[in-house]
Amino acid sequence: MNTRRIPLIEVYGSHYQMGCQYGEACRDQIAHSVENARQLLSDAYENLQLTWEGARIQARKYLPFAEERYPKYVEEMRGFADGAGLNFDDISVVNAMEAVTMDALHLTKCTSLALAQERTTSGHVLVAHNEDWLPEDEPDLAIIRARPDDAPPFLAMTYGALLPNIGFNAAGIAQCCDSVYATDSRIGTPRVIVSRAVLSAATPADAIRYTLSAQRAAGYNHLIAHESGEMYNVEVSARRFAVLGSQDGSIAHTNHYLHPHMQEVESEPDELVSTRVRHFRALRLLGLTPCHDLASIQAIQRDHVNYQDSICNHAIDEQQPLDREKTITALLMDLTERRLWATWGNPCENEYFEYQL
Repeated sequence: MNTRRIPLIEVYGSHYQMGCQYGEACRDQIAHSVENARQLLSDAYENLQLTWEGARIQARKYLPFAEERYPKYVEEMRGFADGAGLNFDDISVVNAMEAVTMDALHLTKCTSLALAQERTTSGHVLVAHNEDWLPEDEPDLAIIRARPDDAPPFLAMTYGALLPNIGFNAAGIAQCCDSVYATDSRIGTPRVIVSRAVLSAATPADAIRYTLSAQRAAGYNHLIAHESGEMYNVEVSARRFAVLGSQDGSIAHTNHYLHPHMQEVESEPDELVSTRVRHFRALRLLGLTPCHDLASIQAIQRDHVNYQDSICNHAIDEQQPLDREKTITALLMDLTERRLWATWGNPCENEYFEYQL
């Protein structure tokens, strides 16, 4: 097992100040992630017909909606750029990449799950997420411990120039995001910015409302958990949403819509085979153990059934640049004690390290 620990970055103050602090601390990683995105568009030009300058122009179309609805998170992005000494347009492209590429980045292998107190040996609420993404972005991982002036402190994962959105806050709200693909996408607030807002929620209802931001460009599935044991999958597209509750004290989601109302607008559902395999596998593994602990959840995150498209994802051999991905980090959160464990890379090959809020 490798013993690499994802760096912890502490930030505080206004949203612009926090962005600057992160930009300064992770200058090289942010520049690297921008260059990765630029290279991706270059490699995929035959499919996308999109240059980097074209992507900048496209990203500017989404910015007014973000500035109107969530100006403070646009300020965080400006802080990223200023702190790292980069062009703000480049930061905008990274945070709107799914939108400007019209979801051609059909990465479909993230897995999220959660367990209420009655399903854990410790009596704690536990949440887990495997983040599957481009392998080139794995070196740029960071854990951010933030103390905003106007919202609860939070602990969250990010990489490079991307706003943090997967983690939990001091109000006992946790969020995991799973990409889903609908046919009703439009120009609006990029979903990364929408999901960033959830980390500021004080209640589960606030968290759900934030996912349903008006004039959103598209949506994720937001697995939202609360320290009380309440857990929801909030399936979102640009114009629709559905809220699904937990069953038997557990909940799981991958990268396809579960609610019939959302399945009506799902893009190419017949292609989404591996996500269904992972979802049923996660549900079965959750059900096999009456009460889970950290070790049993880590075992689920390391599972290799349907390898390479398994929960622990190793699908990095594809030559098609739009299809290359792997599990770049596995996150495990104890909402009751406000603790997080994370691996730097696939959990089958890397140790979990602890971070505290």
